[in-house]
Amino acid sequence: MTGFAEKTSAEVVAASFAGTPDPRLKRIVTSLVEHLHAFVKDIEPTEAEWQRAVGFLTATGRMCDETRQEFVLLSDVLGVSMLVDAINHRKPAGATETTVLGPFHLVDSPPRELGADISLDHNGEPCVFAGRVSSSDGTPLPGALVDVWQANGAGFYDVQQPGVQPERNLRGLFTTDEDGRFWLRTVVPRYYPIPDDGPVGKLLAATGRHPNRPAHIHVIAGAEGHVPVTTHVFVEGSPYLDSDTVFGVKETLVRPVTTVDDPGRAARFGVGNPFRLLEFDVVLAEVPR
Repeated sequence: MTGFAEKTSAEVVAASFAGTPDPRLKRIVTSLVEHLHAFVKDIEPTEAEWQRAVGFLTATGRMCDETRQEFVLLSDVLGVSMLVDAINHRKPAGATETTVLGPFHLVDSPPRELGADISLDHNGEPCVFAGRVSSSDGTPLPGALVDVWQANGAGFYDVQQPGVQPERNLRGLFTTDEDGRFWLRTVVPRYYPIPDDGPVGKLLAATGRHPNRPAHIHVIAGAEGHVPVTTHVFVEGSPYLDSDTVFGVKETLVRPVTTVDDPGRAARFGVGNPFRLLEFDVVLAEVPR
């Protein structure tokens, strides 16, 4: 006899995993059982509500395919993605802060030369994106890799519009120069809603939350001997900076898009003058020894 009862349910089920050979797995499933049973006892769902919950998770799984991950969206809107990110990326002061990878890093960014234009459909206001990658002591990092991807001026990623946007639109993998600098041509990103035509969108609507993210460019930067960083650059003044539906905004990652009137700089970037500029420097922490 298991001795299963409402009062002892968590203890009985947790005990069934006592023989788990992997200590980490044992800790995970035991904690899951304890917290899940506490949650159920707290809300006391009706059987109909529990069936709706199972149906929601089933529908979430059915929305997942090679270009969409509904469970990632669910994790995002519940703040779990950002919490996992925070736990796994506790960096020393001064290092660039991290954010979530997001659900649209689904294809490899093509290697491109510095100064290349990653906007293949030119949907949006032309802009230069530039910065420098350095170590935490200020030493520039030549040869660092900078992977960027973003939505276009209408708020869509290439994988959301196959046949409409060119493949690998607004994606690029760049290598910093001898001074650790990178620069590229793109368009000013636009704020956009996460895909909200599935279970996660229905959850947001039912709870009175909007699905929108502020305008941003995704960046992954890495260099030998340093901890890579996955982050965003958020556009100053964009709507939803104070209510990002995935909780990804951090004050240190917000930058203005400025208008620059400088023929010399325009010539170096290969653009006309004046031009729009978004600057973002990346500071990488050294790998602990």
